[in-house]
Amino acid sequence: MDRHAILEELKKVLGPYIKNKELLQNINETTNLIADLRVNSANLVDIVIDAEAKYNIEIDVDSAEKMTTIGSCIDVIQEKLGQPS
Repeated sequence: MDRHAILEELKKVLGPYIKNKELLQNINETTNLIADLRVNSANLVDIVIDAEAKYNIEIDVDSAEKMTTIGSCIDVIQEKLGQPS
């Protein structure tokens, strides 16, 4: 699965946790989940859980802590899927 496809899927995963849906329209790999999308820390855990379910992967605590930007989320997902980033 390429980075663009994962980004598009991440928009769907993030949707329920983003109050201002317009923020999702222009996300890119540098978009920060907390600063740019205003995701709170409790919802970050939910996003990780949803990503695990979506991709049938297990994201360990160390990897979850790296998921601060869209790009780092894609990196972790690709790593867990066994794909090069």
